[in-house]
Amino acid sequence: MHLTRFTDYSLRVLMYLAESGNERTTIAEIASRFEVSRNHLMKVVQELSRLGYVSAVRGKHGGLSLKQAPGSIHLGALVRDTEHSLALVECDGDDSACYIAPICRFKQIANEGLTAFLEVLDRYTLDDLMTPECRQRLHTLKLIELQPEAEPA
Repeated sequence: MHLTRFTDYSLRVLMYLAESGNERTTIAEIASRFEVSRNHLMKVVQELSRLGYVSAVRGKHGGLSLKQAPGSIHLGALVRDTEHSLALVECDGDDSACYIAPICRFKQIANEGLTAFLEVLDRYTLDDLMTPECRQRLHTLKLIELQPEAEPA
């Protein structure tokens, strides 16, 4: 199984905000720090806000912050919320073209593995990811001078 970039970026945003504490930050700052697409990150933050993970305030003193304590954000729930499909095999969908799908047990076995994977993630929270080493690395990332965004021609 391979988690999507959307889930990867979601985790990065949440970890960055967890390190920021009560200090607000912007999408542009996070995008620049992680060298990822600002437009893609906007979609991620919009979804995280809709799901209740992030508080987004517009305006001069606005920015992003965590809406929940890091210890209450379970990784399994985040993966379920940000992955559009958790189907591990093609035959798990409605449009399966596999001739033996109706009698094959692989879909059942794969789903059992997925359930076990998610159960492990359910035991961990965002706070579990925020080790002292991780916090230090994120703090160092924040100290790197940002390059000004290029103005459109």
